[in-house]
Amino acid sequence: MNIKEIAQAIEQIAPLGLAQDWDNVGLLIGNPAKNIKNILLTIDTTKAVVAEAKAQKADLILAYHPIIWDGLKRITTDGETGHIYDLIKSGISVFCIHTALDVATGGVNDALAEILGIENAEPIGDFVADPTGPQYKVITFVPETDVNTVADALYAAGAGAIGNYSHCGFKSDGIGSFKPLKGSKPTIGKRGKVESVNEIKLETVVSSGKVAAVIAALRKSHPYETPAFDVFQHRDIENKLGLGRIGDLEKPLSMQKAIANIKRATGCKAVGLVGPGKRTVKKAAVCAGSCGKIINSVIAAGCDLYLTGELKHHQALAAQEAGLTCICLSHTVSERFALKNLAKQLKKQLEKVTIHISKKDNDPFKWIMTNE
Repeated sequence: MNIKEIAQAIEQIAPLGLAQDWDNVGLLIGNPAKNIKNILLTIDTTKAVVAEAKAQKADLILAYHPIIWDGLKRITTDGETGHIYDLIKSGISVFCIHTALDVATGGVNDALAEILGIENAEPIGDFVADPTGPQYKVITFVPETDVNTVADALYAAGAGAIGNYSHCGFKSDGIGSFKPLKGSKPTIGKRGKVESVNEIKLETVVSSGKVAAVIAALRKSHPYETPAFDVFQHRDIENKLGLGRIGDLEKPLSMQKAIANIKRATGCKAVGLVGPGKRTVKKAAVCAGSCGKIINSVIAAGCDLYLTGELKHHQALAAQEAGLTCICLSHTVSERFALKNLAKQLKKQLEKVTIHISKKDNDPFKWIMTNE
């Protein structure tokens, strides 16, 4: 199985089109045609992880954080690019997913929301467009006797899919009028004479990638020489895609219970606490890593708790002044636990590939309890 095929499997889990525009995702090192037998999952591609990959004879490192953020002017054995040189020389490819996995359904932020029991969790901010493209509505006008034939052709071409339903459409009666001109070959009526016909207005929906095929099917199946139709782009105001998750808890939690759940799920040894330490949590928000200005939306929404990786000083002060409790796990600790679920998802699709989670990938911080 080559990297292109593995990338297709990754797209099913975390479409790269979901990544933030400042991010750097996809194949960052390697040959797309290379055959892959062993994959190592990690948050960061450090020197220790590279050594581990070599020892395990991994062909591909699937990393959360990009190994390359900015343009490189040189790659040498010493300095910051030494591990990149080592990877290239060893023939180990690196593929990164980062914020694509943050935004994706079932990704890192959904996993954090599940820890707290957030019900019907919704994204908080930094919204992105659906990589599958917008939905379109197709409307056409068909003689009563031919409407089912045209409808079936549209559905066969991919129209009419809404969620778990197919063949979705609407029909309404009306009277269509037209006047065939010189050079026309009318199916109904005669040249030079205005014709009125009992027609059905047929409406259905189609995804952006299938619009062309559906219109081609419409033209081919429609009895008229020149069928009339409209195509309108939908504005989806319900299904937003973005970073973080927010919502009411299924069951209110005490802070003690919330922290216990977080420690058990993420394996964190300590948490950083901002704001009230004793309260009942009814509404909460989460965001893996560092989520910048998103905390302003969390405060505005009146949340009791915000679970994240890290906060800047002024953000922590803003939360404290607003009476919002924040739990900081450390940046990578808020993300690393999700690798187990990612591995499970990948193994279902990549049966011929061996997948391991790195044991050398660790939080760079060491948390030490000091005596006061």
